[in-house]
Amino acid sequence: MPANILIVEDESSILELISLNIHQAGFNPIRAINAEYANNIVKETIPDLIVLDWMLPGMDGIEFAKRLKANSETKSIPIIMLTAKADEDNKIKGLNVGADDYLTKPFSPRELIARIKALLRRRSPELINEPIIIDALVLDPGSHKVQVDNKKINIGPTEFKLLHFLMKNSDRVYSRNQILDKIWGNKSVIEDRTVDVHIKRLRAALKNSHYDRMIQTVRGSGYRFSRD
Repeated sequence: MPANILIVEDESSILELISLNIHQAGFNPIRAINAEYANNIVKETIPDLIVLDWMLPGMDGIEFAKRLKANSETKSIPIIMLTAKADEDNKIKGLNVGADDYLTKPFSPRELIARIKALLRRRSPELINEPIIIDALVLDPGSHKVQVDNKKINIGPTEFKLLHFLMKNSDRVYSRNQILDKIWGNKSVIEDRTVDVHIKRLRAALKNSHYDRMIQTVRGSGYRFSRD
């Protein structure tokens, strides 16, 4: 699934420009014209990253960033702060409240996309739409396809996301609860045994290619994707 990028910007032309470039980069833009509206969005769906304007009507970007970082459910969301203020003191103030990056207006949309990808690559690498290749197994997030030796493997959307996560983090062991958080979200009320069901379906989809063997059960710990 593409990353959800929340854009909080009160200038409609800039909001639409950023949204268009984020969409073209393969991500899902979510628009908000002020911090209050953005706050309501975050209560419903936790975004994967926030592009946040400093100068907003009502609650400004600095105050909104402070609130996000004070909340246990939202404190880990990466934030890129946009501002017309180029002074070093303002940059430091933005970083001190929890912003992960800082971009001064006017800025290049290409630079913004590059910074978004850099942050997601560090925080949530499974959300970057770059093909993952392990031997003859190829998973392409952009086209949402899995292939082995150029032959398409039919796979459900949840199994695709699960395989993407495991391949991107190959050789690492994840508990059922960790997988639930990554695949279904930290607000999920799904039972951890649901993971076993989807692992079984994923193995069945890969069985004819023998890559099902790489999805390993680690007794007492969870699951991993490994050649060993």
